[in-house]
Amino acid sequence: MTDAGKAAPGRLSGLTPLHFVTLVTLGALILASMGQVAPSPRQLASGVPGMVDLVGRMMPPSTEPGFLWRVTVRIVETFQIALVGAAIGIVLSLPIAWLGARGVSPLGRGSYLVKALVSLLRTIPDLVWALLFVATVGLGAVAGTMTIMVDTIGFCGRFFAEAMEDAEKEPQEALSAMGAGRGSILAGAILPDIMPSLINSSLFALEKAVRSSVVLGLVGAGGIGQELKVAFDLFQYRNASTIILVIFLIVLAMEFCADKLRARVQ
Repeated sequence: MTDAGKAAPGRLSGLTPLHFVTLVTLGALILASMGQVAPSPRQLASGVPGMVDLVGRMMPPSTEPGFLWRVTVRIVETFQIALVGAAIGIVLSLPIAWLGARGVSPLGRGSYLVKALVSLLRTIPDLVWALLFVATVGLGAVAGTMTIMVDTIGFCGRFFAEAMEDAEKEPQEALSAMGAGRGSILAGAILPDIMPSLINSSLFALEKAVRSSVVLGLVGAGGIGQELKVAFDLFQYRNASTIILVIFLIVLAMEFCADKLRARVQ
């Protein structure tokens, strides 16, 4: 009993008054927010019959040949958007990451501006980028591809730059002592050292691109999401359930393939 009593202050010894006030304020904010935006038990209970009714109207999934053909075309378009957008984004991320990597960039302090740009690309949500590109280039897959490209640059640009900053310094110093420039150091020392990390990040980016591309159609940026929006707008719930099932299978297959490739790389 005495030992337990002595141990208790030790656990709280690092809790300063400022930390305590911060925790209490955070807890109060969470509780207040729950009262305003969290669903109440009554709302959950009243929503269950509606959800059961909706699921009933979505079953069984539609297997009409004409509809399945349209879905197949949209699936192909979705993969095209994801693959092309991710591929262009990954290629562009490499020089952008080099320019933004601290201690590696040829821009010196200008690397912080490049990092700020990458942060901006990463901060703005996919659907907002899609709306911007739909407004500039019009409806369709091109807007979706540009959205995936920008999102991939924001994702890979950060992780590529961090990998370059964490690369082994000895090979870089050896090449620098021999008079090699920054480009030669990048190609001869940094990239060979971080290649597994680059491949791993690229696979994550491709997986992320597939996930994102299935919903871009909701705002008119092409892909299977466009067919899903039409199905819900026209109350064709059986069609919607087929599309949701197909999206689930696509994401599942992509995760499986990415995990296999990632395991081989590692």
